[in-house]
Amino acid sequence: MKDANSNNSAQKNNSKPSDSILQIVKVKDRKTRNTFIRLPWSLYKDDPMWIPPLLLERRMHISPKNPYFEHATCCFWIAFRDGNPVGRISAQIDHLHLERHRDGTGFWGMLEAEDNIETFRELLNTAESWLCSKGMKQARGPLNLSVNQECGLLINGYDTPPSVMMGHSRPYYAGRIEQCGYNKEKDLLAYMISGDVEPSTTRKMVIRKTKNRIQTRTLRKSHFDEDLEIVFSIFNDAWAQNWGFVPFTQKEFEHVAKDLKLLINEQFVRIAYVDDIPAAFIVLLPNLNEVIKDLNGALLPFGWLKLLWRLKVKHPQTGRVMLMGVLSRYQESLLGAALAYRVIGDMQKAVVKRGLKEIELSWILEDNAGARAIIEDFGGRVYKTYRIYNREL
Repeated sequence: MKDANSNNSAQKNNSKPSDSILQIVKVKDRKTRNTFIRLPWSLYKDDPMWIPPLLLERRMHISPKNPYFEHATCCFWIAFRDGNPVGRISAQIDHLHLERHRDGTGFWGMLEAEDNIETFRELLNTAESWLCSKGMKQARGPLNLSVNQECGLLINGYDTPPSVMMGHSRPYYAGRIEQCGYNKEKDLLAYMISGDVEPSTTRKMVIRKTKNRIQTRTLRKSHFDEDLEIVFSIFNDAWAQNWGFVPFTQKEFEHVAKDLKLLINEQFVRIAYVDDIPAAFIVLLPNLNEVIKDLNGALLPFGWLKLLWRLKVKHPQTGRVMLMGVLSRYQESLLGAALAYRVIGDMQKAVVKRGLKEIELSWILEDNAGARAIIEDFGGRVYKTYRIYNREL
């Protein structure tokens, strides 16, 4: 794997500002919004690992209809060099984050840019100035747009394509951001496990000792709203003490569920009970990125048909565990470990039957020792690392 320093020579060769004219333009209408969304196509055109996102999904993501904007304020900019788009960035203030953490932190994200320090510096300076004008004391990113969405900059694992709803970047991004005064705040890890790992002695022992108290079941699409409420409740409790946590609002969770309902296989969602009370869950999605790469972002005129056929007939070979949680009162206990082992193990059996070869579990906080130990007991290996940066303003 390459790392964030693998492009040092390129940084040194292009560390001075260009003599050409750089202009930062605020996104304010349909034309600039489309330019903002489509900019990555020019930056990644020769990167075989990049997956073009679905344009419809990207438009919805930054649309005012996204329920995230009910508790957040955001601004978007594009960098033009000699009239050509060469970079972009967002800046956002999440009022739920401020209410919860009271740390004066604003965020930036959706950063894409040519390999030029001037471009990175002007984009980040623009985002920082906007955050300062709103009273923020520090800037953190990238978050695209929330900690509950795609976040972190890829700093290790450039040699494989990203999984569904995970990011990708050029190796020079990390160095450029650090040149602009940013330091590591937290690393997020993406694990890969095989679909057919045999249970370890530890796993067998933990499950055996707790088998009379834990039951699991699959999602019931006939009772989708009821099961969604169970997952929503467990998630916001399970993650409450995690670094940077901001709870999903009811509308946000329903929005995500509505978007993903067609992708969800009932067998890939497990809910675990302790003494007949919901206590843990896991949600795995088929890796949509496997089947959309050649669509080049378009679902029309025939992209929808290709997508549905590939999902329902051909089937992706990989999947991603995008949500998982164990109620806080069971965490750091034998019962908590057993709940995690059960939902991961049951999901693993289901994906083997479906023919999936590998499963990504992401993201995991670097200092979440308990979760990391259980995943590694399943044979998990860290294959990508994403970094969140911070800077005092």
